[in-house]
Order: sequence, then C-alpha cells, then structure tokens
Amino acid sequence: MFDHQLKLSQDTSTDCVTVSVIIVNYNVRELLRQCLRSVEKSLANISSEVIVVDNNSVDGSVQMLRDEFPHITLIDNHSNIGFSRANNQGIQIANGEFFLILNPDTIVEEDTIGVLAEFMITHPKAGAVGCQILNPDGTFALESRRSFPNPSVAFFRMTGMSRLFPKSKFFGRYNLTYLPQDQVTIVDALSGSCMFLRRSALISSENSTSVAGLFDEEFFMYGEDLDLCYRIQQAGWSIYYTPKTQIIHYKGESTKKGDFRYVRLFYGAMTRFAQKHLSEDYPKAFLWILHLAVILLGSLTVLANILRHPAVRDFVVCFAIITGLGLLRSLQLGFIFPPVFFWGVSPFFALIVMGVIAAWGGYRGDRPSLGLVFMGALISVTSLAAFSFFVKQIAFSRMVILACLPACLVFLSAIRLIPRKRKSHGLRTLVVGNLSNTNILASPQFSQHVLVGIVTQKQDETTPTTLSYLGNYNQLRDIVRIYEVESIIFSSAGLTNKEIFALMQNLLGTPVKTYILAEKQDHLIGKSTIESLDKRTLLDAEEVIGTIRSHTARRTSDIIAALIGAFIHPAISLLSTIAGPQSIWARRHERTRQWREVLIGKRSLIGFDEDGEFIPATEWQLQPGVFAVSEMLGPRLRRPTEEIEHAYWYYVRHQSAVMDWMIASRALRGSL
Repeated sequence: MFDHQLKLSQDTSTDCVTVSVIIVNYNVRELLRQCLRSVEKSLANISSEVIVVDNNSVDGSVQMLRDEFPHITLIDNHSNIGFSRANNQGIQIANGEFFLILNPDTIVEEDTIGVLAEFMITHPKAGAVGCQILNPDGTFALESRRSFPNPSVAFFRMTGMSRLFPKSKFFGRYNLTYLPQDQVTIVDALSGSCMFLRRSALISSENSTSVAGLFDEEFFMYGEDLDLCYRIQQAGWSIYYTPKTQIIHYKGESTKKGDFRYVRLFYGAMTRFAQKHLSEDYPKAFLWILHLAVILLGSLTVLANILRHPAVRDFVVCFAIITGLGLLRSLQLGFIFPPVFFWGVSPFFALIVMGVIAAWGGYRGDRPSLGLVFMGALISVTSLAAFSFFVKQIAFSRMVILACLPACLVFLSAIRLIPRKRKSHGLRTLVVGNLSNTNILASPQFSQHVLVGIVTQKQDETTPTTLSYLGNYNQLRDIVRIYEVESIIFSSAGLTNKEIFALMQNLLGTPVKTYILAEKQDHLIGKSTIESLDKRTLLDAEEVIGTIRSHTARRTSDIIAALIGAFIHPAISLLSTIAGPQSIWARRHERTRQWREVLIGKRSLIGFDEDGEFIPATEWQLQPGVFAVSEMLGPRLRRPTEEIEHAYWYYVRHQSAVMDWMIASRALRGSL
C-alpha cells in the first residue's frame, strides 16, 4: 500500500501481458464488484492483468476486493489523491502492451476488450480507441465521442445550439451528433470512463519516441481525459471511435456529492484545459469569454442546489404570505399598493424571518425549531411595524404586517410538522474517538440513537466494543454520506476540544447533529470544563464548542467590510497625508488600504498577524487579517503566548460578523 507517485521503470517487460485493465475506485463497492465480473468475462483467452487503485474508500471496497478478487493487483491509497494521479499509479506498474482505463461504474460486454485490442492491432497509428457508451436506459451517451472546445464549438455547446440542431455539421460538432452512431470515426477526444490506450503512445520505448506522457495530475477530477487525448494527437497519434462494441456507464455514481467542491472541480477543469492548450492559438478574448461562461454555468449549478435549501423554502413561503395578504388588503381598500411594498417590504419581511431562524441554527440538523419560527416571525413583524411609523410611504402596510404573524406561524410550523420518512428505530449515529467506558452507550440517553459504527485515527485504537470500525478521521465526511449518518457523538476521552472543532468544521454543509460524550478528563482550553456546563453525559456539541461559522458567512462579512473600506479609504488617505506619517490617521490608512486584498479573498477582515509570535493551527481556518484577533485583548504590546492562544481559540468558537466589527472598530479607534 502506498500513497505517493511511483517512478516509471523504463525496462518493464510487456512480453507476457497484452492488456492491463486499470480501474480507479472511490466508494462504489457494489458497482465495482459488478464491473470486475464483467471484465473477467471479457478478458477470457486474453493475456491480461487487472489493477484496481482505491482512493481511500469507506464503503468496504478494499475488503471486498481482498475477499472476492484476491488475484487482482490492489493499490490501497490512504487518501483521495484524484483520478489522474491514481490512474498514473496503475499505469506505472502495469505490464500490458495496451491499457484499458475503465470506470468502476461501468459494465463491459463479453467481447469488448477483445474488440478494442484487435482494433488497435489493425490500426497501428491509433494511440487510443473508444467504443459506444450507453446510458443505463440503453440510450447512446453523447460523450462517446467529442471535439475539442474551440471558440465556435464551445459557443454552440454552451448556448444549447448543438442540442437544438444535433444533425447539423455546423452546430453539432462537439459530440459529432451529425455522424451515424455506427460509423468508425477519427475523433478529438474520448470519455475517461472507457479509454483503450497504446503503451507506446504514452511511454517512451525503443519503438516509439513521440509520446504523450501520462495523465496530467493537475487535473484532480474531470478534464484529464480531454487533456490526454489532446497530447496524444500532438504526439502524432490518432484517436478512434468504434461502434463494434459497447459498455454501460452509470454516470457519476462515485461523485454524487451535491457538493460545491465537485461543481468547482468540473468547471475549473474546463478552464484549465483552455488555458493550457488554447491560449496560443486563440485570442485572449475567447479565453475570457469561455472563463466567464464556465463561471456562469457553475454558478447556475450551485444556485440550483441552494434553491433546494429549507431556508429558501421559508423565504418563498413568507414572501408569498405577505404578498398575498397585501393583494387582498389592497382589494379591500380599493387601491393597489405601491411597488415599494412588493419589492421592498415583502422581501425584507421574508429575509428577516429566514435570517433569525438561520442565526440561531434552525437549519442545522433535524430540529423542527418551532420556537425559532415564532421568534423570527415576531422580530420581523415588530421591526417592520415599528419602521412603518417612521416611513410614511409604507404606513398603509401596518395591518398587513401584523396579519403576517399568525399566518407565518401556521404555515411554517405546518411545514415542519409534516411527517418525514424516518426510520422508526431512531437516529443513525456515529461515534468518533476512543471510548474509555463502553457501558455508557447503554444509558437511556442513547435510546434514540442507532449506533452504526466508530471512527478513530487508527483501527487498533478502538476499545473492545460491538461497534464496527468504519474508518479514520480523514474519511469522516465520506463515512457520513455513505452510511447515511444523522448524528455524531464525539468522545471527549479520546479527542481534545480543538480536534473536535476541526472535525466539526470538516462536516460543515452536512445535515448532521453533533454531540459530545462527557468524560472525566478535561480537554477544554481555559477554565470552562464539560462538567461545569452540566452533569449530563451527552451534551450538544455547540454548548461546548460554540457555533461554527460557515465560509460563506465569513466571506459575505469580509466583502461588505471591503466595500466599506473602499468607500472610506480616499478620505482617510487624504487625512493621513495632511496629518503626517506619524499620525493616527497614517496608521488607520495602513489598515484601510488593504480593502482590495480582502475583496479578492487573499486576506480577511479579522485574522492573524503573519509577523506575530503566535500562528493559529490550520484547522482553525483563519487567514492573515487586516486586524489580528489578539487586538481584542487591548493595546498591551507583550502578552503571554498562552493568553493570545486563548483569545484566538475563543474567537474561532464564537466568531460572527458582530464580533468582527467590534474588533475592527476597537482597533481603528486606538489605531493599534
């Protein structure tokens, strides 16, 4: 087992092996099993080897391979190193004359590998060949054959013209949809789900000096197949599509995360390909337009995920309620409310309700949060009703706003009380950290939990329990997804408070409720201990750790601060020039001039001092700041390192936009 790139051996013997099948697996155990069985049938009477590279799966894939396919070569990586690097690991130990790069979520026909090998033998100039790829419903998958995204091809693809006119040679070039599916064709690129490659097209040998090299490891996932095909052609080889055999591809089964990072990887790969291969042949304007289009499409994908969030649902419901009541009231009075009500009062009302619920954690975990619904509606109604006394233009809407309180309570509560599909036996719960007292799990406090397993740093660290070992801390996010975990219990006997905080940060965006199992040991920094909070055995993690601030919330606060800084900076710069370099305004000028770095994300409003004595741990996810956290301690120049560390730890546990502004305003007043 290894987790690093091997050096390529130039004297590898290929006399005994014709085809090396290389499969990169990531948490698709059942599909991998099915794929390997189809591969074994397809390799009958072919001199071959099968290499599976597992990228730190947590679904039992590795154990399944060892139990059911002991004859294959297994590379068991200890982290997810990406598709390109994992394939390179397989290629570098492969002995075949040909390499079949195959996804684990595919099924090949009995003759697929033989047909592709025969095609390569009869076409000596072919560097790669692909076959028909079918969707699970049996339809032809368009990615079976592709063209490189030059300006016109990319434009027709992104505007949808290629789909509107698929039979047009002018519009349908990206997927060559104007060509018959049963026609052997030289193409630009193939799908990485099934690529049959010639060794001599990739690796230098006595018979071949013009080679493409291996996969570019800068492509973590997506785009690596397009890049390799481009380099194969640049090396003088041809790439073919043949319809004589076919495979089924269950697309994206190993990457269905619903996660922004996968959206970013996909669209980022397209941009990287254009910058790498098209920058010299096409004007910069094309690359800028392509980059903007990629950002737009990626943003739309992220937006589609956001629109499914419960917070958006609440916003729409509240907006619809106040708008509907406004229309009814206007009909009663005999006049239509002015536009300010519909584009000002209505969205602002809905935003306050949603914001209050979100601020108190109403969208985390599985809590109905009826109390937060009441609080949000009450604060929104009170705020707008009071505001209407000072703004005559919306005074007419006071009765409508008051009527929204019971309406919102009824509708938002009803939504939360609708029975959900839940397992009757309780929450699927994961234990994280070593347990010093396993008998505690029999406590009545755990009656609502169904324990699915335990996660520790190493398997041999677990104490003897009936819990199954599911993986280590680096695999926690994937374990939550694979095993459909609904809540997590952190054991304070085996984890420090800082370690629990880091693991909770890694879980941001997952719908899990977190708890801390209290033990006799005190792992909290400062004077507070778990015992001083409560005598309960199981504590809400946020009671101990504090509410974790999301990256989106932090960036939003930073962007607002940067815009304010941009607005006031010219005035402060002028005052600094007048007052001189030793003045308080000069020191303030040093702060406000950094607004550009904050705006682009290179610096945060509140962070750490790069030149200071204390640098916080990377797990705390703090950036260099315009103002240092330690400045909330006051103007003393020298403080014990422990005191500074406590200040940073307090900040990462309780950080908010309000705290950021308090630190910044205090520092500006004193110009520390």
